[in-house]
Amino acid sequence: MNINPDLRILGVPPNAWAVDEAIADITRPPLEPHPVNLVTETKKLRLDLAKAAILVIDMQNDFCHPDGWLAHIGVDVTPARSPIEPLQALLPALRKTGIPVIWINWGNRPDLLNISAASRHVYNPAGNGVGLGDPLPNNGAKVLEAGSWAAAVVDELEPLPQDIRVDKYRMSGFWDTPLDSILRNLGKTTLFFAGVNVDQCVMATLQDANFLGYDCILVKDCAGTTSPDFCLQATLYNVKQCFGFVTDSQGIFDALEN
Repeated sequence: MNINPDLRILGVPPNAWAVDEAIADITRPPLEPHPVNLVTETKKLRLDLAKAAILVIDMQNDFCHPDGWLAHIGVDVTPARSPIEPLQALLPALRKTGIPVIWINWGNRPDLLNISAASRHVYNPAGNGVGLGDPLPNNGAKVLEAGSWAAAVVDELEPLPQDIRVDKYRMSGFWDTPLDSILRNLGKTTLFFAGVNVDQCVMATLQDANFLGYDCILVKDCAGTTSPDFCLQATLYNVKQCFGFVTDSQGIFDALEN
């Protein structure tokens, strides 16, 4: 951004003003473009990395760790761990390019005052099991409670200080959260999607992003699900048919190199 150095910046570039006692420069100079060509499963995209961010959704202990919530209720979390290795390679490359890494995680209030009965019914349909906010029997961590071990990102994918964190309270990362405001302040219009479960929280967030006008790209090998395979296949079909594009991490590496 080319802003008079004698002025002070108010806001987050590119959605920022430059001001002093007499002037408010509200032109908002654009970020320097970084165009690349990205091959997806349906067509080649010409996109601007300066307007891109990656959303990493729910790579948390409760979903991905053998001592977490899903494992406790008998779910095989092996498929939910499959994005870890490709994300370990991809995220440093994106950070190096200046693309923000945004961690979208369940992080509920301890009192659950904003959580509906329908949400609490998920995975606890009889009401007598371990549900949202309940302590895990093996370590006492509160299920998906903000600040608990259960809600923390798995150790293999530790967020860095420059990354952005957004707590969510439903499957969609946009519902009742500041995510949309953050992305618009940062000038991000193209979103890469990763995480778990791809047919649930990742898909719900991707759909809402599409409805809000964002360009959506699902990074297939960086997303997983513990659901049956037909759920994955239906998700991939619907993303390509209705909501955006599907690529993989190698496609992004190729775009960055070229």
